[in-house]
Amino acid sequence: MYSLLRNLNLIIFITLTAAYFYQLIFTIVGLVSRKARKEPEASSFHRFAALICARNEENVIGELIKSLKAQNYPKELFDIYVLADNCDDNTALCAKNAGALVYERNNKIQVGKGYALDYLIKKIKGEENYRPYDGYFVFDADNIVDPNFVREMNKTFDSGKYDAITCYRNSKNFGANWISAGYSIWFLREARFINYPRRLMGSGCAVSGTGFLVSDSLIEENGGWPFHLLTEDIQFSINCAVEGKKIGYCDGAIIYDEQPVSFSQSWKQRLRWSKGFFQVDRKYLLPLAKSFLSKKGNRFTCYDMFMTIAPCTLLTISLLLFNILLCAGVFVLPYYKMYLVIREAIHFAVWGCINFYLGMAFYALLVVLSEWKRINAPAWDKLKYIWLFPLFMATYIPITLTALVSHVEWSEIKHHASSEFAFEAKDA
Repeated sequence: MYSLLRNLNLIIFITLTAAYFYQLIFTIVGLVSRKARKEPEASSFHRFAALICARNEENVIGELIKSLKAQNYPKELFDIYVLADNCDDNTALCAKNAGALVYERNNKIQVGKGYALDYLIKKIKGEENYRPYDGYFVFDADNIVDPNFVREMNKTFDSGKYDAITCYRNSKNFGANWISAGYSIWFLREARFINYPRRLMGSGCAVSGTGFLVSDSLIEENGGWPFHLLTEDIQFSINCAVEGKKIGYCDGAIIYDEQPVSFSQSWKQRLRWSKGFFQVDRKYLLPLAKSFLSKKGNRFTCYDMFMTIAPCTLLTISLLLFNILLCAGVFVLPYYKMYLVIREAIHFAVWGCINFYLGMAFYALLVVLSEWKRINAPAWDKLKYIWLFPLFMATYIPITLTALVSHVEWSEIKHHASSEFAFEAKDA
């Protein structure tokens, strides 16, 4: 039994290390290519619309619209739409007063951002005076958008290489506490060490909830926004990989996102994400496997997306529980065999925790040092939260287990105004 346990632990460790080795390559590429490669100026300004689906966001919706109104882009080519979705506050009125075109929706059955986006897109396209847009930006109501965001995204879009484009996702409140910092480091890591290397290596990227652009041609091909799982952004990204559509990345386009600061809100949000990942797994793991094992399309993108959504956290937890169960059953063995099994299980658990902490802390250190100038927080907070990042990631263990057995629905996250970001309009 000792040999079986030791060999099983070793085999799974080697297999996962080999499977995710390519992400080490991503990290190296992200480190050696730290200076963003500038896009050439676009040959033309494209016509875009910003889509914002907001549920009880009267506290922040005005700030987002103000930052969008301040874009360094021709104003006649950029419209702002807000869908006040199942609201019982003044979101719609605040959005209208801020200068957005506003729709309202009340549907207590089809709840979620995916349904809301689909409704908004179809309402826009159904207007009598509708003029086609080249693409649609998707924002969350708590975002603040850098003044050059649309101009930078237009440069990447104008290359004609991509069906969708994601951006550099920064944070409004990195230094609030260890929870907001944990989110912030994760999204900065996604931009610098995942999507940026993907782009440099010619692979497809993935969108992350907000701050992305989708071409009108892809919207038309999909018949709107048919992505209604709890993590509609991941579903969209995986579907693009399977269908051979390419998502690009624009490092010069920056948004600032408000992260949760209370553990209860963070738990609810990440529980939805974890449940959504399980939904995406059921729907797409097999199609992704077929795609990267075939000789068609971008096989590496499909493999990358497969590993992104693969439930490896659940596999690791299962292996840990297997070690514990074996320990519980060894008391029928001779003493020396019992000792060996328990020692191996304890060794696996202890070194697993140590390696997890050191690995996450080292990764956070790389992210924070690489993005130091872009992080809006005091130096002490930047350094302090590096060492708390592993704790943030460890909380995914109970969240993942809860998501596995719980019924999860969309629930709103409370956001608060942030006066520290003030952008002035510029002439394009």
